[in-house]
Amino acid sequence: MALFDFCLNLTSSQFKDDQELVLERAKHAGVSHCLIAGSDLADSQHAVELCSQHSHNLYATVGVHPHNAKGWQDNTRAGLQALAQCNEVLAIGEAGLDFHRNLSTQEQQEHAFRQQIELSIELGLPLFLHERDAHDRFREIISEYHSALQATVVHCFTGDRIALECYIEMGFYIGITGWICDERRGKHLHELVSLIPQDRLLIETDAPYLLPRSLRPKPKNPRNEPSHLPHISEHIARHRGDDKLELCRYSMENALRFLRLTQTEQAAVPEES
Repeated sequence: MALFDFCLNLTSSQFKDDQELVLERAKHAGVSHCLIAGSDLADSQHAVELCSQHSHNLYATVGVHPHNAKGWQDNTRAGLQALAQCNEVLAIGEAGLDFHRNLSTQEQQEHAFRQQIELSIELGLPLFLHERDAHDRFREIISEYHSALQATVVHCFTGDRIALECYIEMGFYIGITGWICDERRGKHLHELVSLIPQDRLLIETDAPYLLPRSLRPKPKNPRNEPSHLPHISEHIARHRGDDKLELCRYSMENALRFLRLTQTEQAAVPEES
């Protein structure tokens, strides 16, 4: 059964020397589709270029990560809007709030967040969101636009039950990463992941970050790759009490639905052997 890695940071310099090999390993592991997330204007342009360069099912988001919100300029929104016209671009983001590290000020983050929500609504594109240690303010802002939102995902969810139930009630999709494989800080997800409705769960590596700590033997290279998505999916399936192949099936359906991919892309998904 094929898998869709719903967040791959292929623009990272950690992949600059072996992008094609990384994608080939992913394909051999059963990862047939990947979504490349944009983190600022230049990075979003790079994501679009990678989608057109590689002969894989690659798609892109265009946006400004909250860490990079300090770089938002008067022309940033127009630049993202222009990139969003490319066929490879299927969502706006990675937008949101991150008060864990505060690499941009709260004011800068909130401004970039609002701009990207409004752009998503204006263009009628899904919204790809990031939230860490910022749930209350994140909820306040996103609630102002809730009735006008397109499909929305809170990717790499690491929060608590209150946050999860809020996002589920708002109808958001939830992205789960290898954080669930981390015995130090991800154990709370073992219980929470079963609360996510079947038609709202997305799975992702967030590679090159968040290498699953439960991989055995432990990889010599600490870089995460989409080829590790089957391992993550096994953990998610176990803690949800799901059959692994069933989880692969419905998470793929969710990803295709979220991104509004056509029957052509769906036909590219291999049947279960």
